[in-house]
Amino acid sequence: MIVTPQKAHFAQPLKLQSGAVLPEFEIAFETYGTLNAARSNAVLVCHALNASHHVAGAYADDPDKVGWWDNMVGPGKPLDTNRFFVIGNNYIGSCFGSTGPTSTNPATGKPWGADFPVVTVEDWVTAQARLADHLGIERFAAVMGGSLGAMQALQWALSYPERVRNSIVIAATPRLSAQNIAFNEVARQAIMTDPEFHGGHYYEKGVVPVRGLRIARMIGHITYLSDDAMMEKFGRVLRRVTPGFDFGVDFEIESYLRHQGDKFSAYFDANTYLRITKALDYYDPAADYGGDLSKAFARAQADFLVVSFTSDWRFSSARSREIVRALLDNKRVVSYLEIDAPQGHDAFLLDDARYFGALRAYFGNIAL
Repeated sequence: MIVTPQKAHFAQPLKLQSGAVLPEFEIAFETYGTLNAARSNAVLVCHALNASHHVAGAYADDPDKVGWWDNMVGPGKPLDTNRFFVIGNNYIGSCFGSTGPTSTNPATGKPWGADFPVVTVEDWVTAQARLADHLGIERFAAVMGGSLGAMQALQWALSYPERVRNSIVIAATPRLSAQNIAFNEVARQAIMTDPEFHGGHYYEKGVVPVRGLRIARMIGHITYLSDDAMMEKFGRVLRRVTPGFDFGVDFEIESYLRHQGDKFSAYFDANTYLRITKALDYYDPAADYGGDLSKAFARAQADFLVVSFTSDWRFSSARSREIVRALLDNKRVVSYLEIDAPQGHDAFLLDDARYFGALRAYFGNIAL
């Protein structure tokens, strides 16, 4: 499936939850499949921390650059583009085409850098609604996402309840635990204390806080995998015949983490990382309801599919069950699938016959 990235420009200012205003903004997006005459088959896919609008397929000039959820989205796949019109979007604040810290600030003619405002999940959903308007879509057949993308799918059902028929929430949590916020803060501190960070204005210096980004990514990868998955994949296997008795790479897991850190620091923006992790930390739909998730979900109208994975210790199944209970309290139609899978949080990106079968069946039952 050959796809083409697109951009939508919005000249009307966007007021953010922080009170800051983006005078204008762009959203990078891709589409897969065909919008039907009734405009009733559109599905919005929301991405997680380091992904983008490139959900599926490949580019004609770069066939090796396959979308991050290509196993899920496409002709004959669980989210079948022979039946649905699928939209992948890149949220604002990102570094993959939508307006973010690397974009030009119209007030200065220079990159926004550290001056780009902190954004929230609610801000992303508001901007996505503008994209839906741009594409002429009044109501989505479904909004879908995993991890941070699932928070967006959840928020769509709260911010625009009349515009979402189904919310598909995978590997999610309704709010971060203190432990999760702590992991994010350690990662941010690694970036902000890097000597090349320069208070977020490193673009002007022609440098990148590589060391901080490497450490941030290494911390993240530890939380994405389960202990069992790490042991199965790496164990205590040595890279050298015998220990080196120094601080080089002895174990396979060390080599893996360093490789992931090096790769990430070569393509991801540090200012973006700070803002996305803050958006994760801030998200809490029950905050305005005294912490009562059931009250927060009272305005939802969509049907829901909630999926969790037993080895996901970062966003555990218990957190997904909180969402399910709150929705049932409001007599919403909810399907819940808890999959016994060993891969940890990253399981939502991997092939699993039970997982894919459930998604295929759910989408097959959505009337168009």
